Amino acid sequence: MNKRALSGIVPVLPTPFGPDDSLDLHSLARAVDFCAEKGLPAACIPAYASEFYKLTMEERYRLVEEAVRASAGRIKIIAQSNHFSGSLAGQIARRNEELGADIVSVAIPRMFDISESDVYRFLERVLRSTSLPVLVQDFNPGGPTISAFLARRVNEDYPHFRYLKLEQPLMAPRVAEILQQTGGNVQVLEGWGGLYLLEGIQAGICGAMPALGVADVLQEAYDLAVAGDMDGASDCFERILPYLVFSLQNMELLIYMEKRLLVRRGVLASDRVREATLTPDPDSRAYVDFLIERVLRIVDSADRS
Repeated sequence: MNKRALSGIVPVLPTPFGPDDSLDLHSLARAVDFCAEKGLPAACIPAYASEFYKLTMEERYRLVEEAVRASAGRIKIIAQSNHFSGSLAGQIARRNEELGADIVSVAIPRMFDISESDVYRFLERVLRSTSLPVLVQDFNPGGPTISAFLARRVNEDYPHFRYLKLEQPLMAPRVAEILQQTGGNVQVLEGWGGLYLLEGIQAGICGAMPALGVADVLQEAYDLAVAGDMDGASDCFERILPYLVFSLQNMELLIYMEKRLLVRRGVLASDRVREATLTPDPDSRAYVDFLIERVLRIVDSADRS
């Protein structure tokens, strides 16, 4: 795998549910088709925006298996293998490799404060469990994320650690330092819904991992920026910025908005979200629908041009 094999917009797929909370695998297949049709390089499931924390292990594996089947090699499938236990995260990663995933992803457990030595030992458990390229997600609101020194150490010991997903503001210096320290062997993706996409491209990120609803618009902005047209990229990005900013106030709000948008875009059959979730008040619901209508006009205009 070359150093920049994964580049562009890599959306996290939602978990589609039927009215009875059962998995809707037909809608999941449509989500994979949507990614392939829009020219996206890969998709990830089951991550935070997939409601992974509301799924049984059997359901998590079923989603990965179905995504791999639906992809049929058209896009890469990144299998999120989250668990707060390093040994159990490693078992999940091993199983996801057996199910045919192209890349394994795992989030560093940040429920409690842990040292970089603790982070190393956790990641070591996962990396020893799989031969696939590994993507590490580090989401730590208000706290430090993985240092360039640790990224280099892990990559030197386990060269299949290839990607790092960061979700912090003002991340450009950290991105540049990680790329420099690892010689580009660890590539960085921006993960906070695509909000820091344009500044990240200037620093050298290889892409972003937002939710699915506006991933095709973000891909257009990414392509323009990489081609050197920052004005065009900014114009494209600004059209969906109100949607992004509002949705990123709360993870459950993002999931609620994404599913409503994806139903309107013909990807999901239902906007069902598993409980417990956030139920927006009537004014917020009205504003969400306003933002969705704006997005629909944007993508409709792009499709006709």
